[in-house]
Amino acid sequence: MRRIAAHYLIDRSQLIARPLIELDDQGSVVSVGEWERLDNIPMTEFYAGALTAGFVNAHSHVELSYLRGAIERNTGFGGFARAIGQVRGNYTMSQRLSALRAAMAQMWEEGVQAVGDIINDLSSLEAKSFSPIMWHNFAECFGLNARIEGVEELLSHSAELGLKATLTPHSTYSLQDSVLSEIVSREELLSIHFMESEDECRLYQGSGSLHDWYERMGWECDFLSHGSPARRIVNIVPRDKKLLLVHNCCLTEKDCQLLTEHFTHPISWVLCPASNDYISSLRPPVELLRKMGASIALGTDSLASNENLSLLDEIRLLGDVPLVEALEWATLGGAKALGMEDQIGSVEVGKRPGIVLLEGLCIEHGEPHLTPFTTSRRLV
Repeated sequence: MRRIAAHYLIDRSQLIARPLIELDDQGSVVSVGEWERLDNIPMTEFYAGALTAGFVNAHSHVELSYLRGAIERNTGFGGFARAIGQVRGNYTMSQRLSALRAAMAQMWEEGVQAVGDIINDLSSLEAKSFSPIMWHNFAECFGLNARIEGVEELLSHSAELGLKATLTPHSTYSLQDSVLSEIVSREELLSIHFMESEDECRLYQGSGSLHDWYERMGWECDFLSHGSPARRIVNIVPRDKKLLLVHNCCLTEKDCQLLTEHFTHPISWVLCPASNDYISSLRPPVELLRKMGASIALGTDSLASNENLSLLDEIRLLGDVPLVEALEWATLGGAKALGMEDQIGSVEVGKRPGIVLLEGLCIEHGEPHLTPFTTSRRLV
């Protein structure tokens, strides 16, 4: 048995004073209480700061960690996509593996309990099989000429290593309708890059850089008659599917309402503000989603478009969102997005959520705030 106490616990959008958490030897929560005096509770660890459940990074591309610093900031969406194609062949497999292992280790130490990770190759899978992090691997089908058969190896190799992996479409602009329809008929949970740039919507109107690029390459799209990315999802994806829609920078209230009304399960809107800022200086629609009462999760995207994989730094870019609310997005919101809320995401009896210590917070009028000195580190 392990007892952990602190000044505060931040859990499920609440700031709880004087928490006392008991955990068994496997890290499962046995009880959550409140301490009055610690000198009469033997074998209790006390920490100056705030405790929280382990973080959930709902969208990452760990296999791209070797591209840290390789692509300039503010290239725009089209420039970023072209740059990845130009530089990704400049690194050895040894360099790639070293970078992803370092990224995974840092995430764990900083308190990440689970990751929804996009995979396009086999490079990360063996390291994940030895990682204490919980992984949901989304094997991504990507390309106007792509076929599902091209990613079947990712699913089979993940299964051989005991890793959770499901098939997912990349986006609403990079797959033909026949392939998208086949994917959504097979899978219950889908993670889709959505409305990351205005060009995604412009493509459906016959303009923008994506349209011009496809035209130059002689590529045809069989899906433009849907009229918009949101309408395409509504027309193709059955109502009972579970969706993570990632980025959402150019989301409108009309599209948000259309999508929300279509699906029977709440959509998980995954925000990656640091990546959006890195690529195009866009901001995710935080206030719109809050106004709509949306279910929100946080992700870091990859080190190709981010300086680190810190969820605290993602929170710092959210603006005036109360910290207790933002931390729920980074914990329970992510757990719900990945279907892991029965195991992690909040400090509740029976769960094994991991326990993270936030140090260097500022508490003003009963409200916690991040400071430039706030750090996170894993206790359990």
